[in-house]
Amino acid sequence: MSLTLADARIVTPEGVHDGWLTIEDGRITHVGHGSAPGPGLSVGGRHVVPGFVDVHNHGGAGGSFPTGEQDKAREAVALHRRHGTTTTMASLVTDSIDGLTRAAAALAELCEEGLLAGIHFEGPYIARARCGAHDPTMLREPSPQEFAGLVKAGRGHVRMLTIATELPGALDTIRMAVAEGVIAALGHSDADYDQTIAGIEAGASVATHLYNAMPPLGHRAPGPVAALLDDERVTVELINDGVHVHPAMLRLAYEVAGPGRTMLITDAMSATGLGDGDYVLGPMRVRVDGGVARLVEGGSIAGSTLTMDVAFRRSVQEVGMSLPDAVQVASLTPARVLGLADRIGSIAVGKAADLVVLSDSLEVSGVMKDGVWITEP
Repeated sequence: MSLTLADARIVTPEGVHDGWLTIEDGRITHVGHGSAPGPGLSVGGRHVVPGFVDVHNHGGAGGSFPTGEQDKAREAVALHRRHGTTTTMASLVTDSIDGLTRAAAALAELCEEGLLAGIHFEGPYIARARCGAHDPTMLREPSPQEFAGLVKAGRGHVRMLTIATELPGALDTIRMAVAEGVIAALGHSDADYDQTIAGIEAGASVATHLYNAMPPLGHRAPGPVAALLDDERVTVELINDGVHVHPAMLRLAYEVAGPGRTMLITDAMSATGLGDGDYVLGPMRVRVDGGVARLVEGGSIAGSTLTMDVAFRRSVQEVGMSLPDAVQVASLTPARVLGLADRIGSIAVGKAADLVVLSDSLEVSGVMKDGVWITEP
């Protein structure tokens, strides 16, 4: 079955053009300029962008990936798909090794179905001083042997590990993770500049939610922020919800790292898509007030209630990114980090028809996954 989308403003990393595209068997088969050569579904001059890719997401719609509950995970994925995220990686939080093993095994089944793009362990190998919304009683020193067991539980679907590079055993664990095809991400860390560089040299290539849960940028003690932004081997995550990072600091990171090394994430938790109230993030109790999630005890920010369409829109309207750059940081760069850029992340012939239709104000009006409408414009 073939479908042509006509009267579109197609956004690619190279630019924006008026045109059309054709989809067959879930793939993009033609991308053209001007008027479509035959009949098609008009999108009325609205923007068409690739589906968003979120590599750091704890849940939504009341579902929390750290619990490993498959039905709830499906609800979370469905919510984020309606907001344009067509590829989601499930992020866990610090828990017992048994708890993490069980959750990884359950989520691996959803990865095998194609519902999830992988599993991300955010903890337990993180710094007590920067643990944020993680249970400090469950933090552990990194162990390559122990992490190998978690990788085994994920049956080939563990894609990322967030780790504090200054902890004993961290560098060996980073090397082991990278050797197993797992992305090592530096975060929830109290490392200084040199310790961060050591982690990068060991193979770490991502900064977990840059600026958050790490020492701030300083002119005499530059800390991890400077090391992570300055190194061409590192891609930095940014939470653009207006709470986690000031737009000026987000703009600074984007201008230094560029769209090729910057990726938007949500860090969303179970309350996303719901109202204020009491929730949980792993074993921790969370209260959402005014859309901001914080721990009941201590008040630390506990993830977000952000969706990628909002992060995308803010990147254009508040940070000043061009539409092509916003597409790159929301779709293509995270797809590249996951090793999926040959299949998703941009509008190109041969890639999956994962598409989002956006109004002039960049509100979602349609979402397609593998050529099938989730929300029809």
